[in-house]
Amino acid sequence: MIKVVVVDDDIDTVEVFCEYLEIKDITVVGRGHNGKKAIELYETLRPDIVLLDVMMPEYDGFYGLEHIKKINPDAKVIMVTADLTYDTEKKLKEFNASAVIYKPYEIDSVIETIHKVNNNKIVTIPQ
Repeated sequence: MIKVVVVDDDIDTVEVFCEYLEIKDITVVGRGHNGKKAIELYETLRPDIVLLDVMMPEYDGFYGLEHIKKINPDAKVIMVTADLTYDTEKKLKEFNASAVIYKPYEIDSVIETIHKVNNNKIVTIPQ
């Protein structure tokens, strides 16, 4: 079973997302609401995959991704964003995101991406 951590500043999004993942037999081992918490959860829980929102106040997803990759360059981090700018895409590549999911997303595509990343395939879901 795949173990994941879900991090988004929107508490309702985290709850709904986690419920759906559990229905699809993906175990949610941690939940957070900023990039700093993502790092703490990664260090403590060592999940298979971190699902990390890019745009969050205070410590954003870039901060979380950069520091998780410093802890473990092979960490699997799927970034979730509605930001389609070149600068965001460039930063996500620079910090070596495992995949990018663009909002709004189809939840079944998210599940498919989680399985692909877990099997070491790098994927970007088109908008």
